Amino acid sequence: MAEIINLNKARKQKAKVDKKARTEENRRHGLTKGQKLKNKAEQDSVTSKLDGLRLYRPEKDGDKDH
Repeated sequence: MAEIINLNKARKQKAKVDKKARTEENRRHGLTKGQKLKNKAEQDSVTSKLDGLRLYRPEKDGDKDH
């Protein structure tokens, strides 16, 4: 006779294996958390520096006297 299997368990096991394979692939090409935080901090620094050097402010609703 054939072995009886729980289809929910089989589906979850297959999803777990697929997720692990996808994770391994992403690890090869992705950045670490520290690298992401460093890049974001550098980007924020550059953005704030450029905003400080801006010669004009973007016009807001109701602020049309300048």
